[in-house]
Amino acid sequence: MNDCWVCDITAANGIPGGTIHETTGWIVDHCLGPLGIGTLIVRPKRHVVHVADLDPREAGELGPILQQATAVVTELVQPDQVYVTLWSHAGRMPGHIHFVIQPVTREQMEELDLHGPRLQVAMFTAGVEPDPDAMAVFADRARAVWPA
Repeated sequence: MNDCWVCDITAANGIPGGTIHETTGWIVDHCLGPLGIGTLIVRPKRHVVHVADLDPREAGELGPILQQATAVVTELVQPDQVYVTLWSHAGRMPGHIHFVIQPVTREQMEELDLHGPRLQVAMFTAGVEPDPDAMAVFADRARAVWPA
C-alpha cells in the first residue's frame, strides 16, 4: 500500500520497544505520539480501512486482543479507566484502522481538567512526546505480563 504511514511503520518495525504481541492478523506495540507512556496501538497487519472490511479471522481475533491489551495496561498502570478508540483518518481521508488503548489516570484528568476525547485532543495539542527509552521499558514490561 502506498502512502500509508501505518503500513510504513509496520514494515519498518520502527516503534521503540518493538512488537509487544501479535496474532495471525494483528500487531500490538506502544503508541507513538503524545498520549503517554503505556498507551498501546492494536492494528491489523494488512491494510484495512474499515472495520466492516475485516476478514472473519481478523474479526474473531479483535475482541480478545483488545481485551488482553486493556488488561495489560490496567495491570501495569492501574488507571482509573482505559480508553479504547478507533482511529483511521489521515488528511481527512479514511486510513489504516488502528485501535488506541490509552490508560487514563485521575491525575491526567485533573491536570488538564478534561476527560474523554477532549483529554486526547488536549494531549495532542500539548504535544508532549514520551521518552523512547521509557516506551521500550514499558513494551518489555507489557510483553512479560501479556496473557498466555
